[in-house]
Amino acid sequence: MGEGIKLVTTNRKARHEYTIEETLEAGLVLEGTEVKSLREGRANLQDAYCAVDGGEMFLYQCHISPYRHGNQFNHDPLRVRKLLLHRREIDRWSRAAQQKGYTIIPLKLYFRNGVAKVEIGLARGKKLYDKRADIAERESKRRLERIKRGGRVD
Repeated sequence: MGEGIKLVTTNRKARHEYTIEETLEAGLVLEGTEVKSLREGRANLQDAYCAVDGGEMFLYQCHISPYRHGNQFNHDPLRVRKLLLHRREIDRWSRAAQQKGYTIIPLKLYFRNGVAKVEIGLARGKKLYDKRADIAERESKRRLERIKRGGRVD
C-alpha cells in the first residue's frame, strides 16, 4: 500500500460480487480492545456493509474477534461501528446508495500512521454473466502470461 500503512484485512469477495464505482477512506470509532484485536489482524469483512442512519454512516456485520487478554473489558464482535466522514461525503454517498442496485461496502481495514481506517466502496451488484466474463478474462490473461514465459499451454 504506502508508507505508514499496515493492512489488517481485505474483503476479497467484494470485487467478485460487486463492481466498485468509487472508493473513500473513513475513520472508525473503536473501543480499546477492538484496536488491540485489529493490531493482531483478527477481523473479518465478509458480510459487512455500510448504511446511513440519522445523518451518520455506520459499519454493520464487521466481525472483530474479542481480544485474547481482554477479560470483562471485551467488546461485542459484531457491534455496529460509527464511521468518521465529512457531512458532505455522507450526504453524497447516501444519495448514491439510494439508487437501485447500489450499496456501500467496506473493502479494506488498515492502520494509517497508527490510526484505524476503513476503505469503503460504492458498489453495484454484478450479475452472474458479469462474474463469468471476469473469470474468462482472468483465465485468458493467465494463458497469455504462460505463453510469454514459454511455459506449457493447456
